Amino acid sequence: MFEAFRRRYLDVLASIYIYNEHRGYTSIDRVLEAVRVRCPDDAVFIAAIEKHRADERKHYTMFRRWFELQGKMPLKVDRALGHIDRFVEIVFRVTIDELDTQAVIHNDDMFERLCRVIMLTEMRGMKQVDALLKSPLVKGDPVMVRIFKIVEKDEPSHWQPYQDWLDRTGRPQAKWTEKLTDFWIHRELLFLKIPLVFLNPWTPRRTDWADDLENEPAPRPLAAAA
Repeated sequence: MFEAFRRRYLDVLASIYIYNEHRGYTSIDRVLEAVRVRCPDDAVFIAAIEKHRADERKHYTMFRRWFELQGKMPLKVDRALGHIDRFVEIVFRVTIDELDTQAVIHNDDMFERLCRVIMLTEMRGMKQVDALLKSPLVKGDPVMVRIFKIVEKDEPSHWQPYQDWLDRTGRPQAKWTEKLTDFWIHRELLFLKIPLVFLNPWTPRRTDWADDLENEPAPRPLAAAA
């Protein structure tokens, strides 16, 4: 019975992560567009975001490979299970897909808020990975442990560039309302939305991969990603 519980837990966990990693790197494309226009001479900031984007893509391919090794597709989850999705919706009152890139480029307040949203989301992700690596449910799967150790190593470089930009430009690191929003989203996911997916045996699986139509390099073997 414990083994069945563990398999279901990892299935749900990996399905949520693969969704969020895909959402992450595809959304960062627009962040990069904004930064290249707003900060064309800030090569360090641009390079750091390019690395962030590449890491998110790498993480996506690792979770995809995990599912391929399991011989199944991820559960079909949507933006309701996306931390960054919910954060953007609450802060900007629109979905990520509806967020106007040109408005972000030309509006200082919007760009500043977006940097804080990304920073807080990535900080939350780092804390969550630390907790997962201590979980007996995760420790029982050596491949999953390897994936999360790679994610753990990459995470600090994902929030530090935004923190550094905010610091260099004299902007607030995080407002109390944004910290409260981050806390609420995490609790909402942890205690409500994720359990609902876990307990729903009728949640369908994807029939295709999210990156099938993208002009991206083919996923590498998991060993290569390490």
